[in-house]
Amino acid sequence: MPVTRRRRFVHANLAWLLATALVLALLDALTYELFFVVSLIGFLIVVELTAPFRVTPAWRRRLKWVILVGLLGFAYVVVQRIIAILPPEVL
Repeated sequence: MPVTRRRRFVHANLAWLLATALVLALLDALTYELFFVVSLIGFLIVVELTAPFRVTPAWRRRLKWVILVGLLGFAYVVVQRIIAILPPEVL
């Protein structure tokens, strides 16, 4: 039974997530924020590398909403980091 494109996409994402968790744990840098950011980067890379040339299936069109939520989460992480860096008198 051949592996469908959707399964290949899911397998690539799972491999990226596991590799990310393993490398961050080995580097003793595993935090929720860093895992989220590196996972989002990997997700975007997998989305681009597995994009079809001609016809876009319906399940791939729905990925834009997942990407939007991920980018909003990334913006939240960035704002939290900026707030943590700024001195209290600036806020």
